[in-house]
Parts: sequence; structure tokens; C-alpha cells
Amino acid sequence: MISEKKSKRGVFLALVCVCVLLALTIVLENTLDPIKNTILFTVLKKGAVYALVACSMNLLNGFTGLFSLGQAGFMLLGAYTYAILTIPVDQKAAVYYLFGGSAVGFSLPDLFGGADSPVGLILGVVLALILGGVVAAGVAWLIGLPVLRLKSDYLAIATLGFAEIIRAVFQWEKLGPVTNGANALKNFPTFTSFNVKDASGAVVLRLSTFVAFLIAAICIAVILLLINSSYGRAFKAIREDEVAAEAMGINLAKHKRLSFCISSFFAGVGGGMFAMFANQAQAKTFTTAMTYEILLIVVIGGIGSISGSCIASFLYVAASEWWLRFLDSETQLTSIFGFQLAKPFKVPLLRNGFRMVVFSIIIMIVVLFFRRGLMGDKELPDLLRKRRTAKKKGGGDRG
Repeated sequence: MISEKKSKRGVFLALVCVCVLLALTIVLENTLDPIKNTILFTVLKKGAVYALVACSMNLLNGFTGLFSLGQAGFMLLGAYTYAILTIPVDQKAAVYYLFGGSAVGFSLPDLFGGADSPVGLILGVVLALILGGVVAAGVAWLIGLPVLRLKSDYLAIATLGFAEIIRAVFQWEKLGPVTNGANALKNFPTFTSFNVKDASGAVVLRLSTFVAFLIAAICIAVILLLINSSYGRAFKAIREDEVAAEAMGINLAKHKRLSFCISSFFAGVGGGMFAMFANQAQAKTFTTAMTYEILLIVVIGGIGSISGSCIASFLYVAASEWWLRFLDSETQLTSIFGFQLAKPFKVPLLRNGFRMVVFSIIIMIVVLFFRRGLMGDKELPDLLRKRRTAKKKGGGDRG
């Protein structure tokens, strides 16, 4: 009874925190200058996308114990499905001009009244994102039949190969009327399409960052509910000991395939969101390096911690895209501590690419001193509860 009350209290606090965070994004976006703070909102939107994809990867790698490296491939499927289904009909000729038009003669937002209407935009985008996830999950189910028989490194190599094959297939010229070949898909609704405008076209309410956070929050909440369900407990049992899990009556093949498909579904949704963030969908963007970035975020945050994946996503994106950017540009000092120098002093090592060197060293330090990641396998409510308990014990001892 007491544990149920604690669980309900934790869910309520988490819901309140998410609502406050969403409200804060609206306030920030409509208070700060969007031009001067472009990099801040870029980090927030990309961080939200990466948080969802990292949580989907953690569901598979951290909670089920299946080492997969195919996340970029599933993101690609979701991004292309979203883009193909949301490009307005009147824009298809301009996008597919090299192939004489698109083989897909409709657009989901147009079916509901067009992307200019709130109903058409919301329904079209939501349905396209869901379908992007469904396509990714469907492909995951197909390749999971033979691939999930493999274990450990062999599974990682197989899924990594799948991602590379998918990327090559989508750039095939014969699929040009659908995928636009090696060219980018553009002109579909993005996060900025949700900004509210007046009759003259001026933005009166910015909601682009809010929409990114809202979609990511809903998807991550579903992942959390799944982890805390009977299916989630079965996934954890498989991770701990497959033989013992099977002895308890858990169907290994069924639950592995289910975890693989669900993880791929949310990776596909994340791919659609990445296309909305980048304002385009192009196969060459979803490289192996992107999968390694997501895996790195999972490791830094803590394998088996959804909170850790979310926190690490924003830290990683902020460090790589914002805080360390100055290391990529040459700098000359004309004065030091107010003293004028006779000759401009060129700071050594600062040049294009040095940012990644420093970033790699920082990651090595984090991994060395936080071997289980920032959060380990704990969630934020667990740490807050532990701290509260420690304070009560401390107060009791003093008494």
C-alpha cells in the first residue's frame, strides 16, 4: 500500500515537472530574441529529438540487453516516410523535378484541409509521424526474424549492416520518384510551421520548441509506462538471465521481437522529428556516426536509465553544438588582462576540428570517473527519494 502511494506520488511529480518544462519552453521562446538566441533553440529542439531516440535505444540495449546499432537506419525510414507523406501536392513537382514528379500523389495535411489550417497541420503531421514509426517497426519485424537469433557483437554487426543497406537503397536512382534519389526532400511541415501567425504573416506566438518537447515527452512517457509494465519486467528478466527468464515462462523470441519493434517504432518517430528539425530529409545524413552519437548518449547517461538518456542528450548536444564551438575558429589576442600586446598573439591549436578532440577527451574523462554513466540505472525520482530518506535519517540521528 505504501509503495503504491509512493509510485502514484512519483508519477504525479513527474507529470507536474513535465508540464512546468513545457510551459517554460513557451515562455522562453516568446520572451528571448529568436535571432540572437538561435543556437539555444537549436540545441533544445535537437536535444529533444536525440532524447527520444536515445530512450528508444536504451529500451533495447539497456532494458532488454540486445546490442543493436541500427538506430540510424530506423530513423531514416521514419524521416523519409514523414517527408514523403507531408510534402504538399503543389510542391511535389518542385521537389521531384529531376524525376518528373512524385509517385505519391497525395499529402496527409492536404487530406485534412491543408498545412495552412491548424487541423490539417496537426492531424497530418501526427499521422505521418505515427506512420513513420509503423514503417520502421514493420521493417524491424522483418529483419528481426533472422537477426534476433544472433547475440552480442554479431547482432550489433548485423543491425549496423542493415542501416548501411537501407541508406544505400534509399539513394537508388530507380526509387527516385518516391525517395528523390540522393537528393534531399524538402518543403514539408517543420517545427516552425506550428508558430501562430496573424493575417499579415507576422509571428504572434512561437511554438516550434514547445512542439518538439511535447512530442518527445509523450513518446518518452509511453516508453516509461512500458518499462514499468509486465512487458518491461519481462525485458529486464531477459537482460539479466535468458535461461532463467525462459524457465519462468517468458517467450524469449516473442519478447525480443517486441522490444526490437517498439524501439524501432520510436526511432522512426524520432527520425520524422529530425527531418522536421533539419528542414529536410536526406539519406546521407543518417550515417553510422549518428548511431554512435546516440549510443554514446546512452552510455554517458547510464544504460538502463531513461532520465540519464534525457539529461545526457541535452548535455551532449549543447557541448558539441554550442559550448565548444569557439575551439573550431582561429583566435588572435591583441590584449591580455587589459595589457596591449605589441603583436597579435595567435592562440595555438584552435582550428577547425579541434572541438571534437577536446570533446573526445571530456567524454573519456566522464566514462573513466562515471563508469555506469551519470545516472547508472537509477531515475530522478529514485535519487530524490534517496536524498529525502538520507535527510530524515540525519535528522533522526541528531535528535
